[in-house]
Amino acid sequence: MKTIGENSGIREYVADAYYYYYTNSLIVTTKGLDHELRRVLTTEKIIDLSRNRFEGHIPSIIGDLIGLRVLNLSHNVLEGHIPASLQNLSMLDSLDLSSNKISGEIPQQLASLTFLAVLNLSHNHLVGCIPKGKQFDTFENSSYQGDDGLWGLPLSTL
Repeated sequence: MKTIGENSGIREYVADAYYYYYTNSLIVTTKGLDHELRRVLTTEKIIDLSRNRFEGHIPSIIGDLIGLRVLNLSHNVLEGHIPASLQNLSMLDSLDLSSNKISGEIPQQLASLTFLAVLNLSHNHLVGCIPKGKQFDTFENSSYQGDDGLWGLPLSTL
């Protein structure tokens, strides 16, 4: 995941060489939906460690996984701050850190993630102003539900 370019433009599937022996399939939860992947593309870079009761801080080294497309660490017991190094995940399409004990502010640097289509930071202990610009202008209230210390758009004033 740390390489910048692909060796070829051909998409390869995991286990193509062993297609007759077994089939790779898995169910991934992303963008709030369960998806069955019948054949797993090697170009799909997904980390789903949700619902594992993991404790501690989110390691900043995750920001080195520049090819990552989906990061789901929801429903654990993670605490501390959201690492600003996540700004390096320029290919990230979905980020779900919901239902943890994460505190502090949302790093303004995350507004640079132009491919980010889904963001869920709800049910944490986040405070401060929600970053503005690019993709952050498209997220709805539900992305921040239960984080009573946050303010700014898109949160309603009611």
